[in-house]
Amino acid sequence: MKKSRRVRRHKNATSAIVLVAEIIAPTAPAVVTVFEYTAQSHIEKTLSADEIINYQIPTNAKLWLNVHGVHDADLITKIGQKFKLHPLVIEDILNVEQRPKLDTFDDYLFLETNCFYYDQATLTISSEQVSIVLDKNFVLTFQERATGIFEPIRVRLRAERGQMRSLGCDYLAYAVLDAIVDKYFGILDLMAEDCETLEDALLSHPSNKELNDLHQLKRASIELRRSVWPLREVINHLTRNESQFVETHTLPYMRDVYDHTVHFIESLEAQRDMLGGMMDIYLSTMSNRVNLEVRALTVVTMLFMPATLVSGIFGMNFHEMPWLADKDGFWWAIGLMVGFAATMLLIFWRRQWLSSKN
Repeated sequence: MKKSRRVRRHKNATSAIVLVAEIIAPTAPAVVTVFEYTAQSHIEKTLSADEIINYQIPTNAKLWLNVHGVHDADLITKIGQKFKLHPLVIEDILNVEQRPKLDTFDDYLFLETNCFYYDQATLTISSEQVSIVLDKNFVLTFQERATGIFEPIRVRLRAERGQMRSLGCDYLAYAVLDAIVDKYFGILDLMAEDCETLEDALLSHPSNKELNDLHQLKRASIELRRSVWPLREVINHLTRNESQFVETHTLPYMRDVYDHTVHFIESLEAQRDMLGGMMDIYLSTMSNRVNLEVRALTVVTMLFMPATLVSGIFGMNFHEMPWLADKDGFWWAIGLMVGFAATMLLIFWRRQWLSSKN
């Protein structure tokens, strides 16, 4: 058995499977759907855990078995035993915190990746792990929950004139990867819309809410990048066809998925740069707002400085002071204060210091 880039883990894989099963909380009953197809016909059915044991793997048809819900450790173990999967593969399927990777065995390929979902209301990313087992005669896919992301593939398999039924299981694995990568671009488009809206808000009225939204988008982009970068290497390994599980006629399709992955990474990097620029915009806007407030306070202070000066002069303890004996001396002092303030106000206005646009 040959494995690529696998870290040595616990020798007793069965014990590790039990441990993983204990920390995964069940949410909904797992559902196993089977799609047997040839170029002329297809059969769809749902299997229970008991039916998995007695299920006969077709020898004259291609098989796609999909599982919704990997929290059922007994079911996943039965499927693994039925299709002779290595215990470490079963452990990786149950552990939904894996990074995208590809392991090559003698009889099949094991691939793990993530499918993401974006919530525009909270600007957060949620994900589910998707595990794929590719054999010459079957494809096994394991999802955490039913999301409908593979429904277009089922529609194509039901079509009598579609080419998918006449091609091998490697093309089906390509279709699964292509559906996942296409989902990434949909998320990227939604995030781009939110970035544009956020940029307009930062330029007009930045606040703590906009800053929080900016941090949420940055976290989402970082999470996407953390998953897609290793996926690019996984697909690149498939395009090199070192495992011989991908037919020659499927390689152009795999290279197309690889190109899409590279394009997504480039677009994501551009969006991350834009988010960094938006942070600079926020900081510059807030700094400009502080400068305007300081300038306004400075203007007010300067307007009251003449009054302070005049009142301070007339408050000195001298017996002989101008206007002390004058009955209108108080009003002369007030007029002097107002005159100085009006003159300074006129100067500030001429220099446009009173406008928030400059």
